[in-house]
Amino acid sequence: MKSILIKNAQIVNRGEITFGDILIKNGFIERIDREINAASDMEINAENKYIIPGIIDDQVHFREPGLTHKADLYTEPRAAVAGGVTSFMEMPNTKPPALTQELLQEKYDIAAQKSLANYSFFMGASNDNLEEVLKTNPRNVCGIKAFMGSSTGNMLVDDPVTLESLFSKVPMLIATHCEDEETIRRNTAEYIERFGEDIPIKYHPDIRSAEGCLLSSSLAVDLAKKHNARLHILHISTADELSLFRNDIPLKEKRITSEVCVHHLYFDSDDYEKLGTQIKCNPAVKSPKHQQALFPALLDNRLDIIATDHAPHTWEEKQGNYINAPSGVPLIQHTLNVMLEFYHAGKISLERIVEKMCHAPADCFNVEKRGYLDEGNWADFVIVNLEKEWKVEKSNIHYKCNWSPFEGHTFKGQVETTIVSGHLAYQHGQFFEDKKGERLLFVTE
Repeated sequence: MKSILIKNAQIVNRGEITFGDILIKNGFIERIDREINAASDMEINAENKYIIPGIIDDQVHFREPGLTHKADLYTEPRAAVAGGVTSFMEMPNTKPPALTQELLQEKYDIAAQKSLANYSFFMGASNDNLEEVLKTNPRNVCGIKAFMGSSTGNMLVDDPVTLESLFSKVPMLIATHCEDEETIRRNTAEYIERFGEDIPIKYHPDIRSAEGCLLSSSLAVDLAKKHNARLHILHISTADELSLFRNDIPLKEKRITSEVCVHHLYFDSDDYEKLGTQIKCNPAVKSPKHQQALFPALLDNRLDIIATDHAPHTWEEKQGNYINAPSGVPLIQHTLNVMLEFYHAGKISLERIVEKMCHAPADCFNVEKRGYLDEGNWADFVIVNLEKEWKVEKSNIHYKCNWSPFEGHTFKGQVETTIVSGHLAYQHGQFFEDKKGERLLFVTE
């Protein structure tokens, strides 16, 4: 593997911005110093640029196997890398869903051949696969995923006995999608009675309601507290749920952690008028009241991690009516850009962006030797030009679905270079694919 020397960078790490050079050898950060004059195979001048650790996205849906007309484990990791995401954790609701160790291993085998980014895959829980779940190796699998709300295939976990068993017996992190199924079904029936299947999209947050989110999240927290389970609740979208989470202890001491996604920070229900089903997702993008409560909770550490829930569908699929248009938004290529827009607006510092997108995921999941720009760690990092403006267009969208809710929008701040496990994977719009990403490993106690 080529050695790489990065010169003259503003290095954002551990709450500080320092000036210096970084030397990479054999995939790892060998040295960080004010000035390094060592020989290297490649030298990159990062003058007037910022280096941040590679983003770790703890929630994506890359659709392989079984749904590869939407996305796959080649296209979406490339889009991730172009957006500064060097590692991802992918969800089990593919076809077939990853509900056995054999099916889970098949996904790892595919990623090893195709993924430009580093990767991990959640083991899926269902109402009847606890024995398989308990076989999961915490050293090389990021966690267990439980859909406590509607999902694809046989993945709804709503049986009280199963939930008790999961939370009492699983020693690993349990990541949950929390929306109360009974509430959603009741609300859906009411709106179908009013409108038929052509329900106006603006009612999506009423159907996938804040009440439904709170009911399910509260149940998950109660179970975790009862059994001292390690719980991570994904994509918090309501003001009501924020009281469930603590900010009076460090992240590494928390048994119950939370994630917020960029689309819930960025969009609110007023955006349905312009974007319609493009921003239909579960949990729903909700009212300004809920959206505006999320950012303060992110900054005061009730919300621990920023992620995407990247979930692409084809443009044609998203044109269906309310009932038929699937939920999910392609986001991973533009997640850093969204946060940099908040940075330029003065809402968050670069140091806090790095904390929430790089450090916190590494700490939350105990990712080994990633998430920080430290000597001895894997060399995952991104060189960003904070002042470069660019417009999102079809020609520069790397998702397989080839659309984005940000199409036509101009962002300030552009990813110029992405290093993945010491490999130059992306630079100035060009991918370098002679080396694939690494399987993530996790520190176990």
